[in-house]
Amino acid sequence: MQLDIFKPKAPLLFGMDISSSAIKMVELADAGKGAQRVERYAIEALPKDSVLDGNIANLEAVAETVRRAWKKLGTRTKAVAMALPTAAVITKKITCPAGLREEELEVQVESEANQYIPFALDEVNLDFQVLGPAPSGPEEVEVLIAASRKEKVVDRVAVAEAAGLKALVMDVESYAMQTAFELIRQQLPNEGRDQNVAVVDLGATVMNITVLRNDQAVYTREQQFGGHQLTQEIARHYGLSSEEAESAKRAGGLPDSYEAEVLRPFMENAALEIQRAMQFFFTSTTYNAIDHILLTGGTSTLPSLEDMVSSRTRVNAMVANPFANMSISPRIPLKKLISDAPALMIACGLAMRRFDA
Repeated sequence: MQLDIFKPKAPLLFGMDISSSAIKMVELADAGKGAQRVERYAIEALPKDSVLDGNIANLEAVAETVRRAWKKLGTRTKAVAMALPTAAVITKKITCPAGLREEELEVQVESEANQYIPFALDEVNLDFQVLGPAPSGPEEVEVLIAASRKEKVVDRVAVAEAAGLKALVMDVESYAMQTAFELIRQQLPNEGRDQNVAVVDLGATVMNITVLRNDQAVYTREQQFGGHQLTQEIARHYGLSSEEAESAKRAGGLPDSYEAEVLRPFMENAALEIQRAMQFFFTSTTYNAIDHILLTGGTSTLPSLEDMVSSRTRVNAMVANPFANMSISPRIPLKKLISDAPALMIACGLAMRRFDA
């Protein structure tokens, strides 16, 4: 299967995000006049260690979880848009002569890709997109190449097929996140134009920071920090197993001391990690300001986390809701969707592939 990051697709499909802790699915529908409606969504927790560092470690367990999530989703649609972890994809901008035919461009891209990809070309899936005229002048075009090891693509396609689904699109998590960010940009002053927006994705084990400026990622960084550390701290503090701690974290019912003794120190730590990431951004780029922080991922929904991040960084922080301007199907509980929205950014971005022209 080819990578399908840049090819337009407009069939009926839904988005499926395979994270390290859960399968997340979102199906959007056309609400007319260029608007979308949230038709349905589902989140199903994955067994521990079935996905490690973005790699599928237990195909059967992941496929079984996908089956359960799809049943919960309640759709007839079996076509799915999926994404590879950003770290599994090599991207590079190159320049090519303008006016080449598709076949000529493919040959040029392959010969250029050889220089940048540390694997044999027959071991990778390759895709490319012409971005537009090169800065050097109109006689050249800028082309974005994306490549990934074939086994990374094959594993995800195999999971979909084992669950009775068909993978139609294989995107990259960071691109899917940027697609969903387009929906949120309208909520920023002047739609975020000429501003640096740090999208901080707080997952179970990893914090990903992407700084966006005018639709371009100008900086990315990954730090080993996530919600799993809160689970471990709950387990240690209250003498629970990991499973009991995770369940208590989600459902509530922890002692009154939990907020002051465990939750607050964890959130302070998260704010500190974000501040550190910003310092790395300032020292490794020509920029010296972040205008907005957008918190995404399951851990970003902790109560008052955005206030703590704002206070620590002195930057306006908000929790992401890509569905804020969409109509919502009456079958979806609105309060639950708002709570789950930050964790559904990638799945939402993938679901948007249905509307590609």
